[in-house]
Parts: sequence; C-alpha cells; structure tokens
Amino acid sequence: MSLPSQRRAMLVLLVMSGLIISICMGLRQSLGLFMRPMTLEFGISAATFGFSIALQNIVWGVSQPFVGAVADRYGAKPVLIATAFIYAAGLLLMVFANAVPGGLHIAGFLAGIGTAGTGFGVLIGTVSRATTQEKRTTTVGIVAAAGSLGTMVIAPIGQGLIDGFGWKEAMVAFAVLAASMAVLSLAIREQPQATGASAAARLSVGDAVREAMSHRGYLFMTLAFFACGFQLVFLTTHLPAYLQLCGIAPGVGATALALIGLFNAIGTYIFGLLGAEWWVRRREGLL
Repeated sequence: MSLPSQRRAMLVLLVMSGLIISICMGLRQSLGLFMRPMTLEFGISAATFGFSIALQNIVWGVSQPFVGAVADRYGAKPVLIATAFIYAAGLLLMVFANAVPGGLHIAGFLAGIGTAGTGFGVLIGTVSRATTQEKRTTTVGIVAAAGSLGTMVIAPIGQGLIDGFGWKEAMVAFAVLAASMAVLSLAIREQPQATGASAAARLSVGDAVREAMSHRGYLFMTLAFFACGFQLVFLTTHLPAYLQLCGIAPGVGATALALIGLFNAIGTYIFGLLGAEWWVRRREGLL
C-alpha cells in the first residue's frame, strides 16, 4: 500500500473509531434522562433504575476482556457489528421492560455487552497497534475525546426527543442510533502494526491476567478508571432526575450532561498531548 493510501486508510480508521465511540459513550451517558419518565410510567423506584445502570457498568467491565479476546482472534469489525446490535437490543428492551420479567435488568446486561464491544476497549486497541509510540497517546487522546463529544451532542438531542415525542419514542431513536454503529463499523479496516511499535506477545488468558496484575501502570490506571466511572456514572444517572425534582427544567439536566462531555473531551485531548510530550522527554533522558 502506498504512503498516501496508508494515510487515507488511517484517517478513515480514526474518524470511524471516533464516531463509533462517541455514539456508544454518548448513549450510555445520556440514559439518566430517562430515569424520571420511566419511574413514573412503570411505577419503579429510582433504585431499580439505578441498579440497571449499575449492572450495565459491571457487565461492561467483566465482559470487556472476553470481547477483546474475540476481537484479537477474529478482528474488530465482526465484534463491533455484533455488539452494536446487542446494544440496540438492550435499549429497545427498555421500552418494553414492564412486560418482561426482569426486563430492565436484562436490558442493562445487554447494553453492558454492547458497550464493551463498541466502546474504548476494541477500538483503542486497534488504533494503538496502528500508531507509533511517539504519536500513540496523542492519537488515542483524540479518539477518546470523541467519546465525550458524543455526550455533548446526544444528551440535548435525547432530551429534545423526550420533550417532543415521549420517552419511548426517544429510546427507540437511541436504539436506532446504536444500530447505526454496525453500519459505521463496515468502514473499519485494521491497519498493519506501525513501524517501531512493540509486537504483542501471544499469551494465554491466565498469563495475560497475571502480567497485567503485576504491571504497576495497569494497577494505577485501573484505580483511576474506577474513580472516574464511579463519579461520572453517578452524575449522569441521577443528576437529570434530581434537578427535575428540584423544580428545574429538564433541559438544564441535558445541558449539564453536555457540558460534562465537552470539558471531558477538552481534558482528554490535553492530557493526550501531555502524555506524548512526557514519552518524548523520557526517551531523550530529560526525565
């Protein structure tokens, strides 16, 4: 493949990865908009709705290594397509959750698997392998920032759909948006490993887990993501309903989620640049 073709293919990979992650995370972080209308119509408690969201996040974390392993073996594209439809099925099931025993929790389970496949895990790995170490943190930062930009766009749209058509119609639209990730995945072409990138050793699942648990950086990143996930999911799930209980217009909650997404995107991009600068300075012996 010629150099211009490689650059064009890499650009398509970055753009499609950013779009898919932005849709995945934007949908996930906008589900709190549905808490109040769903609890009122279904007669369920906020705790029941919150448990479904918590289950989604637990399943996302537990299933991500297995989904990643499948992607390593069969490629990112089939995993992205399959999990996009699973994600859509989970969201669609929320519309009929009162008609299915445990339907809301089943929906959370399916959405968790969908997030594991269409979120950061599979696509960040695909992008990282195709990027040199010098540019890796910057490139990953750009793609990850797109995930937060998705919340900035999808949250206000979701609230507008709820206000204009009702929460069920809005959730169906969310399910259609989730399914659209399967279409976007058709454009994903995994690139050859970048020159200078370290080749990944083939390890068994047990060996991979032991290596990860003995890696200091992995442990610190796990703790950081635990803190991030706890506070972010808590806010995105409960803040919109809490503001409405305080007599504040529903649109304010959606705006708050959009602002969280915007500043999260800015911070992610900046720290991606700082990570790249740190790597260069360390390589040159300046740190």
